[in-house]
Amino acid sequence: MNDHDYPSPVYGWYVVVVLTLAYVVSFLDRQILALLVEPIRRDLGLSDTQMGLIMGSAFALFYTILGLPIGRLADRYSRRGIIAAGITIWCAMTAACGLSRNFVQLFLARVGVGVGEATLNPSALSMISDYFPREKRGRAISFYNMGISLGAGIAMILGGWVIASVMEAPPVNVPFFGLLQPWQTVFLLVGLPGLLIAALMATVKEPVRRGKIRLRTETGESTETLSIRQTVRWLKDRWRTFGSHFLGMSVVTVIGYGFFFWIPTMFMRTWDWSIPRISISYGIVNLVFGPLGVMAGGWLADRWYRSGRKDGHMRLCLLATLLMVPAATLVPLMPTAELAVVMLIPMTLGAATVTASGVSALMMITPNQLRAQATALYYFVINVIGLSVGGAVVGFVTDYVFRDPAAIRYTLSSVSAVAGIIACGLLAYNLKLYKRAVAEAEEWQ
Repeated sequence: MNDHDYPSPVYGWYVVVVLTLAYVVSFLDRQILALLVEPIRRDLGLSDTQMGLIMGSAFALFYTILGLPIGRLADRYSRRGIIAAGITIWCAMTAACGLSRNFVQLFLARVGVGVGEATLNPSALSMISDYFPREKRGRAISFYNMGISLGAGIAMILGGWVIASVMEAPPVNVPFFGLLQPWQTVFLLVGLPGLLIAALMATVKEPVRRGKIRLRTETGESTETLSIRQTVRWLKDRWRTFGSHFLGMSVVTVIGYGFFFWIPTMFMRTWDWSIPRISISYGIVNLVFGPLGVMAGGWLADRWYRSGRKDGHMRLCLLATLLMVPAATLVPLMPTAELAVVMLIPMTLGAATVTASGVSALMMITPNQLRAQATALYYFVINVIGLSVGGAVVGFVTDYVFRDPAAIRYTLSSVSAVAGIIACGLLAYNLKLYKRAVAEAEEWQ
């Protein structure tokens, strides 16, 4: 299939921009909690372990579980409609976080955010893969993955500004809900405007599905419609390739979410920085160097693929991890906060590149009928391990190993070092397997 069989590149990139905006909003709603750890702990009387569960496990609980059936729906039905419904749910539940009065209510509201956000990645990545040919897909998917860096950066900068504006204000009396503390108002201000993106999805067209495989049924007939049993069998036959890919990226994600959730708190406890100061500093690093790593990585992966390096996307994952891990280990150990911010630059470059190239690599070896399901399974694995562990393990180790809130810097450094060694080993093992998977994909493509 040549480039002329695909939609207009201009419209294709418009769709990518809309989906990226949705990803930005999702990460904004997901990450704003990281800036509010201390006021929430104070007002609700929570521990670091409880906050880790709310930030990580509560969100990951249904984000991971529902991703699998949602992925199957996205491989069969309107991906655009699924995304629009999901945006509406997660924005409403972000606002609901602001109405929470205790640990259980806040935990359940975060579960709701995860339910809504579970719709986005499987559907969006499947759609983007149908808008662009293989040799141009890396850049489009990488651009979409800028949503992580942009969302985290905007969450830090905008969130810091909103917090600075409202945290000194007196509690607000809201009819039917009573007195709301300033941190609760922040959730309302951040959550509800995202509903505009749900309305914008009406301008996105559902693309023609491309790159399908045909399998034989038990009666010997050829079919493009894969049953659940055929889907499981196809993935099971390639379990080493997908397993080492998923697990390697999961361990990388442990580091990423550990930083996203706990860096603001670490700067406050270690160097006594204010929320606005660290939010602006970390936000700028994410806004500048996150997109730079994503786009440079997408360009390099596409270039390697066109030049004959079939494992280019996965090789880039490994190289980016080798950049990310030493920097992540050293950030918390810097003697000053300013040096820690500087060290966040290579860490952010590596993290953004590995995140974008990891999911691009998956799209290169997965047939159309399985893309959303494989993506959902991918996010299921990396979030069960990465999001759940990354958020909770930092709080747990700080509470029960170091037994000192001020030792959070040593927790982050230790977790980064151990997780980084495991991740590099798994991704290195995957390279040969991945190269063979790309060759197979080119045959049925």
